[in-house]
Formats: sequence, structure tokens, C-alpha cells
Amino acid sequence: MTLRQLPSVEALLRQSDDLIAAYGRPLVVDALREAIEAARATIRNGGPIPTPAQLTDAARVRLGHRLAPTLAPVINATGVIIHTNLGRAPLSPEAVAALAEAAQHYSTLEYDLARGMRGSRAAHAEGLLTQLTGAEAALVVNNAAAGVLLALTAIAKGKEVIVSRGQLVEIGGGFRVPDVMKQSGAKLVEVGTTNRTHPRDYAEAVTPKTAALLRAHHSNFRIVGFTTEPTLDELAAIAREHDLPLVDDVGSGALLDTAAFGLAHEPAVQESVQAGAGLVIFSGDKLLGGPQAGIVVGDRSLIDKLKKHPLARAVRADKLCLAALTATLLHYLKDEAPRKIPVWRMIAMPLPEIEARANRWAQAWGGEVVDGQSTVGGGSLPGETLPTKLVALSVRSPNKFLAKLRAAPTPVIARVEGDRVVFDPRTVSETEEAELSKAVIAAGR
Repeated sequence: MTLRQLPSVEALLRQSDDLIAAYGRPLVVDALREAIEAARATIRNGGPIPTPAQLTDAARVRLGHRLAPTLAPVINATGVIIHTNLGRAPLSPEAVAALAEAAQHYSTLEYDLARGMRGSRAAHAEGLLTQLTGAEAALVVNNAAAGVLLALTAIAKGKEVIVSRGQLVEIGGGFRVPDVMKQSGAKLVEVGTTNRTHPRDYAEAVTPKTAALLRAHHSNFRIVGFTTEPTLDELAAIAREHDLPLVDDVGSGALLDTAAFGLAHEPAVQESVQAGAGLVIFSGDKLLGGPQAGIVVGDRSLIDKLKKHPLARAVRADKLCLAALTATLLHYLKDEAPRKIPVWRMIAMPLPEIEARANRWAQAWGGEVVDGQSTVGGGSLPGETLPTKLVALSVRSPNKFLAKLRAAPTPVIARVEGDRVVFDPRTVSETEEAELSKAVIAAGR
């Protein structure tokens, strides 16, 4: 058989009705052409000659790979609760339902039912946020970096903003907080040193050109040892003395006391508001446990400046974000966050419950239950861990085993400790256990 004897695309199309029905003719034509071209290369290299059915199957595989969603669910068995690479906070069922409802129907996103005219999307979460934080007003944008950019652009463009050198951090993906801030047009005035900044450093840096003081969350690292920095109350006092706003980027957005869950104290949004910060900026998808969002709460006069700035439209939150965020905030208002919000449910999960699940897994997989540590992740509470129980598997090649887990129908993300692959039940929901077991057993040892 020569290359000329390979079937034509038209001939293969006549026996590809199911593919055309599933994918449409143009995509099937492209896939069949690619399959034929690959077959020609194989034959030239002395490989086997495919049958028409094999060519059609090859096209089917290509179509499956090409159209498979790149954003797919995975099982997080790493023990990192707010895993940035895996999408940060999973939403509560109520937040998912609210999101789906907003996605399927027209909504009151910018419509006032009482007046029968245009309304404001800012109204949907603002009441809940002010009630929960004690702030006068609130605004939701699409992420916390956008919140910082909008705040500095609206209140400090062309002026100076004082910030500690120890807080000019680099976050994931190589993005540096100073670079984000500089886009606002504000001039950053760095004070203190990397490890020690005093209240007087801020006070002495104030000039007639100063527009604000800025405190930025350390994010995913912690400075220990010979270190000091002003307290929030001290910064707020300096800001009041000079009639300047204090912008507090608290990062994680904790509305609950983390110390009550056996963790170090994480700055709470309410504390910043009570201390007198003019603007408090935090994420929606970290310790808050909601969708990706940047939330800004604070003085009404400052929030109004942000709302009226042209940049606010460029960074505004969409209806899906607002729907999920509102549902998440309601959990806090109803005092049910530790039970309903997955992030807090995982943080609060009792060790005996984790151990019981780990024992079941170990028995089914032939593994060993060992002590371990879960982490909060997402730049929250750096260095803090929660005691957990891990299932450890001894395998011939940990890296190859992990690759097999990632190739499962529902990919599983685990980690290696020492020379063993380990799984942390804390970050795996009970509804995912069956798929997890299938993947582990199918991966072999």
C-alpha cells in the first residue's frame, strides 16, 4: 500500500457521523487531516499502515484532547487549604447555588426594583460588608491588587505614600507590590529598614506632598528575630495627627479570630476599621472563603472617591462574583461560617475525624498513617501549621506515581515527604473520597 492509497478526508467523513454530531464538521475535518498526515509520517518511517477505523479513532482522540477544558476540577490532597495554584478557596454549596442562579437568569445587578430604574451594583454586598466590619461604606472590585491600585490612584496620584521597606513584598508569579503601587501614579516613600521600622520613621517622612500612609500585609513570608514595626494603633494615631488616611492592605480578609482555631492571630478586618484605618483592603478568596474579589471597606468619603474614579469601572466585580460573595458573607452574618464555609470547616476539622478517615484510606490502599502538618496557604498565616494525619504510600518512583495521579479522570494532587507519597484528608471532601481511591488504586505501586 502506498501513501496514495490512504483514504481521503471525504471518505473518512462518510463514516464519521457520530464525530460530526458531537464536534461539528469543521473541527472533524481538521482532526482527520491531522490524523492522515500523522499516518503518512509513520508509514514513511516504516511504521504500520492504519485502517480507516484507526484513522477515525485517532481523530477522535485528537478532538477529545483539543476540546478538553483546561480549567478542570482536581482533588487537593496536599493539605494546603487555600492553595493558590488550585484556585484558592472552594465555595460553599449556598455560594455555588447563588452563582448558578445569577448565571442562568437576568438579575437585578444594576436595577432598582422599587424605583423601576437603574441601580448600582455596589449596593449588593455593601450592606453586608459594613454590618460585618463596622465600616461606613464598602466597594467590591475584581481582586485585592486592583483594590490597592484603585485606592492609591483615587487618593494619591501625583502625591506621596509612606510605606515600610519591610512590607514591599513580591507575591506569586513574580508580581511585586511596589510595581503595582507605582502604576497608580503615587510616589512611594520607603521608610525604615527591611527588619526594623519605627513609628518615628513614618512621622518624620510626612511632608505637604504626603497623601496617605500605607500598611501592607507580609503575605507569604514572615520576618523573625531582630525585628520591629509600628502597631496598627500607632500608625492610625500618626495618620490622625497629620489628617491623613491610613490605607491598610490586610491581605487575607479574616473576619473570624484565627487564634480560636489554634492558629496565630491574623489581622482581622474589624480590627483595622476600629483602629481608624481610612481604607482596609482584603481578598475575597483567602480566609474569607469566597470568590476571587478585592474588597475595600472604610470611610464613606474615601470609598465615594473610589466609586467615582474612572478606574473603578475597569476593575469592577461581575454578577457571578457578587452573587457568590453575598452568599458567603451571609454565612458570617448568620454565625455559621465555621460549619458552612469550606475553608473554615477544613481549618476547624477535628484531629480524630482526620485520623478516622486516614485509617480508612490506609487500609484500602495498603498505606501507613503518620503524623503531619497542614498549612493554611494563600499567603495567610505564613509559618503556621495545623496538626494532621497523613496516609503515606511507599512506591517505586514517587514522581511517576504523582504523574499517574495527575492523569486520572479527576486529577489528584498529592505531595512527597521523604521518599513516600502522602495524602492529607483535611483538604479532601468526603464526596471526593471514591474518586480519590479509584485514582490511587489505578496508579498502582
